[in-house]
Amino acid sequence: MSLRLLIIDGVVWVIGGAFVGFVFARQDWRRFAAPGPFTTLRAFETRQRYERGLVVRVWKDLLPEAGTWFGGISKRHLPRRAEGSLQRFAAESLRAERVHWTLLLLVPMMLIWNRGWLLAANVVFGLVINLPCIIVARYNRLRLTNIRRHRT
Repeated sequence: MSLRLLIIDGVVWVIGGAFVGFVFARQDWRRFAAPGPFTTLRAFETRQRYERGLVVRVWKDLLPEAGTWFGGISKRHLPRRAEGSLQRFAAESLRAERVHWTLLLLVPMMLIWNRGWLLAANVVFGLVINLPCIIVARYNRLRLTNIRRHRT
């Protein structure tokens, strides 16, 4: 029974991830130009906190870049400062953050068929897979905010 549920969970994560990524990639990047109430950067979020507290610069490049799988742009490096490229990069970072928040919504769905250690394993898996990506996306947007501030 547990092996069957484990396989089902794996299939749900893979298909759910591909579906969410595909749906978000099909939306115009301009739709992600402005954050919503949930994705707005907060005053306590500073580049220093991300770099010193979370040591994000050490591990961020170890994450896979799946944004290009469905036609998005790579967020590995900041784009050149050509007109609009920083705005597009910020939108793509916001898109990535929203994708990973949406993927975390798979966990409550798994309450339907999982109990005990399998449910706990899915919660841990969802957090381990998605939170680092959310952190990097928010860090990238913070970096862009700092760049824009210094331009004006």
